[in-house]
Amino acid sequence: MAKGRELKGRIKSVENTRKITRTMEMVATSKMKRAQDRVVAARPYAIALGDVISSLYSPDLAERFPLLRQPTAMRRAAVILLTSNRGLAGAFNANLIKEARAVVSRLESDGVVVDLHVVGKKGLGYFRYVGRNVASSRIDIGDNPTANDARGLVDGLVQDFVTGALDAVYVVYAKFNSALSTPPVADQVLPVTPPRQSGVQKDYLLFPSADAILSELLPLYVRNTVYRALVETVAGEQGARRTAMKNATDNANDMLNILRRTYNRARQAQITQEIAEIVGGAAALE
Repeated sequence: MAKGRELKGRIKSVENTRKITRTMEMVATSKMKRAQDRVVAARPYAIALGDVISSLYSPDLAERFPLLRQPTAMRRAAVILLTSNRGLAGAFNANLIKEARAVVSRLESDGVVVDLHVVGKKGLGYFRYVGRNVASSRIDIGDNPTANDARGLVDGLVQDFVTGALDAVYVVYAKFNSALSTPPVADQVLPVTPPRQSGVQKDYLLFPSADAILSELLPLYVRNTVYRALVETVAGEQGARRTAMKNATDNANDMLNILRRTYNRARQAQITQEIAEIVGGAAALE
């Protein structure tokens, strides 16, 4: 019965693993719902902010505001990569890293010096493994990012852009479309490109002036862009983890069915053999 005992041990092991994956699936579902609520709450504010900037934008204003400055030649750029601190989320982090590598390769092929800023243990661990220098790293941003986290990530880069030390800033993150669709995207944060207005042009009464309003709104717009990237990446991480753990649970169920059938066949074969030996022994005694 050694094979039977071995099969029972494997069945027990798979059952324990299934409990873990099912629990992680439920936890990820709960976290994804909260993260999705933050994404939905952040989008209307970002759209309204972009509409205001688009309405105020004009070429002569762009010349007076450094954040709107379009560099004549790009010499140095910064890339912010957002990943997670934990794994067990399928190809979520691998896709983000792949997108960041593509952005860096494209910039470097054009002769641009790239400073890489990484958020999350997974991205940091990868680039350390391949020997790529990282300009800065953050592993303290959890499942509930705040506006202060976004400020800490981007304010130093904004100052470098204003002084001319940087010519562009990109952020690579997971865009949360749904629980099953979180593609990696790369958005240009700086220089600020006002989004195209949809619908009728709004007529604003400006006080104190367009210059004063833009001086406040432009840094806020940049921080809000990074904040949205953070919350969408968290939602995408939980969605990817939920899908991965559901697939693992389903695979465990399929494996259990196979192991139980194999165990029952082995047990039936052993019982049949024991009966045959008893019958054979009884016939030999007659």
